[in-house]
Amino acid sequence: MPRYRLTIEYDGTPYAGWQRQDNAPTVQGAIEAAIFKFCGDRNSLGAAGRTDAGVHALRQTAHVDLTKDWAASKVRDAVNAYLVLAKDSVFLLNVEKVPDRFDARFSALGRHYIYRIINRRTPLALEANRAWWVSKKLDTDAMQEAAQLLLGQHDFTTFRSTQCQSKSPVKTLDVLDVQRHGELIEVRASARSFLHNQVRSLVGSLSEVGSGRWNNDDLLAALAACDRKACGMVAPAHGLYMIGADYSPIL
Repeated sequence: MPRYRLTIEYDGTPYAGWQRQDNAPTVQGAIEAAIFKFCGDRNSLGAAGRTDAGVHALRQTAHVDLTKDWAASKVRDAVNAYLVLAKDSVFLLNVEKVPDRFDARFSALGRHYIYRIINRRTPLALEANRAWWVSKKLDTDAMQEAAQLLLGQHDFTTFRSTQCQSKSPVKTLDVLDVQRHGELIEVRASARSFLHNQVRSLVGSLSEVGSGRWNNDDLLAALAACDRKACGMVAPAHGLYMIGADYSPIL
């Protein structure tokens, strides 16, 4: 069976996350339904990251095996056509044939996320479901300084969901940068893999630093506690975007 790599963009607002569920709309479910209408295959998609309800993606990666050897452009256009008919907010940016050894999850060498905060007094109209509105002025220089303390390998138990299924809480954080562009604050995070809710937990705790409620020592104490109760607020899902995953060029 030929294997296809899918690059996917979606607005996560109407979905209960990536992973297929029996009684709720999901991103995976929408794409699999469109594939079935296109070619009759009921094969499951694998994904680089199983995003939560409300989380968006600019470039999610998935793979799927199809029975027939279709042209990649045909798969893209046909699946997108059925997604349009279903009024889904999920589309395939690109489709390409890949070797059977390619796995969107296990072949990934790195994953990248961006978290968007709109920092202003006025509530959001156009970006209500696409960024976190924080009305109190945040000190992004303080947030950036604190973020650098979290780089490298740590036990991130404090910053993971109690429902996280990862075998180990130890992860290596390669990038955690905070930048302001006027009212917009962007937090970029990169690692080979992340724990469940890790990015949102880190952003929420950095916001505690930005607001002045925490300082660097408070953040380090939270990290060292290895206790979920020590985490600051968890930033809402609608500000988070998966922006890509890295793979070896030989794949």
